[in-house]
Amino acid sequence: MMNERIVFMGTASFSLAVLKMLIDEKYNVVGVVSQPDRLVGRKKVLTMPDVKVEALKYDIPVIQPERIRNDYQAIIDLKPDLIITAAYGQIVPQAVLDIPRLGCINVHASLLPQYRGGAPVHQAIIDGHDKTGVTIMYMVKKMDAGNIISQKEAPILDDDNVGILYERLSVIGAELLKETLPDIMKGTNQSIEQNEDLVTYAPTLSREDERLDWNLTTRQVYDKVRGTNPWPGSYTTYNGKTVKIWAGKIHQCENARKHHAHQDNGTIVKIFKDAIGVKVEDGVYLITELQVEGKKRMTVKDYLNGRSVFEVDTKFE
Repeated sequence: MMNERIVFMGTASFSLAVLKMLIDEKYNVVGVVSQPDRLVGRKKVLTMPDVKVEALKYDIPVIQPERIRNDYQAIIDLKPDLIITAAYGQIVPQAVLDIPRLGCINVHASLLPQYRGGAPVHQAIIDGHDKTGVTIMYMVKKMDAGNIISQKEAPILDDDNVGILYERLSVIGAELLKETLPDIMKGTNQSIEQNEDLVTYAPTLSREDERLDWNLTTRQVYDKVRGTNPWPGSYTTYNGKTVKIWAGKIHQCENARKHHAHQDNGTIVKIFKDAIGVKVEDGVYLITELQVEGKKRMTVKDYLNGRSVFEVDTKFE
């Protein structure tokens, strides 16, 4: 086991592969910092973060401050030589960044300086990019602005959603950290400053960000839906009720696009056996999976086997 004391900070599923790598490679993980247990689902079951579950398997102490900016003495007491974060979910205060002699590093799911912030995977898909990646960087007070230590690109495939891409990036992030960490531990690694002229942001999505705009193109709607699946989901309204749109595809029929060109965007133009066709700016988007308010998530095919509230020539708002 390596002697340098590491504190790992992470919460989301993206973090899990990184923690597992540190444990498998026999790094001296002396503590894990994670978000508090939360109530999950309709039944409000108190649920531990994935990284906490993993840490407890190996008797690694777990710290769960509600607000780390005010509650970090337990981290100081662990005397870490290095702090590693990955999708932790809170801004780490300067007092914590100053603790370890080897610094604090972050495994971030974008090719910085592109997409600083809490939703880089969502935003990369929503914006229609065909590639993204993982950056390992030093942490500074300004969010995601520290020097870049290493990076690795990854393609965004046409049928990726946030969940699929997150899973792939988590593996890439763990592999990249495995390659990068030995030099960091020896203090021989290089780093480069970020180009501030190239900075873009990906803040955590707001409720309004989740609303579908039917005035977008078919491709933009397609990317928006997969860029919010499986969380938080895109939504629209129909007869005053919320409808979440979980999946869909672009209608490839050129004649359909021309035939419905005169109709308002958001209009239901056809109901197929497995999809609901909606007029958008440049054609028709096919909803294939949805969740009507008060109902469970299901495919449109399954939904239409029951009693449907949707009618042709009515509109989503």
